[in-house]
Amino acid sequence: MVTHSPAPGERPARAFPAPNGLTGVGMIVVEPGGRVLLGLDRCGRWELPGGKVDPGESFEQAGARELAEETGLRVREEDVAVVAVVMDGARGLTRVSAAALVTDVEGEPEVTEPDKIVRWEWHEPTRIPGELFEPSAAVLRAWRADLTLPAVSAYSYAISVIGAEAARLPTVGGDTQQPRKRVDTA
Repeated sequence: MVTHSPAPGERPARAFPAPNGLTGVGMIVVEPGGRVLLGLDRCGRWELPGGKVDPGESFEQAGARELAEETGLRVREEDVAVVAVVMDGARGLTRVSAAALVTDVEGEPEVTEPDKIVRWEWHEPTRIPGELFEPSAAVLRAWRADLTLPAVSAYSYAISVIGAEAARLPTVGGDTQQPRKRVDTA
């Protein structure tokens, strides 16, 4: 853990702010046939692999780590593409999550955290189950606004994908800048 002293005259509240949010990453794993990986949690909801970003990690590093921890799938950080950032305030907590897309993984999905996930399954994007963890729904909607998904209330900030990257990734923007949009279907 990195500690530091406040700069001369700096307010303690600014030097050592109280945490008031959560930063995470939702991994949209697309297999060669176009299906998306979802896990059924112990509450009966489906969710994308992903989780919290640890201090000092990038979204790509956290996504690769979380994917391996939760599913046993391996991916190189450089093959993780952040396609959007979504933000919600559910339950009074500001949650900022990267919507990260990966299309080239090694291995087969396996349940590595049986206390959290019952099973992993591949789903056609147009047939995503209705019982979906809200942050996963927001991430999937940021990736593909055309999908029929449960109602969520979140802001979505698309990331522009330039040149060859746009051709490599399925259904991701182009080289035009994307405006911020409110995804509020509640």
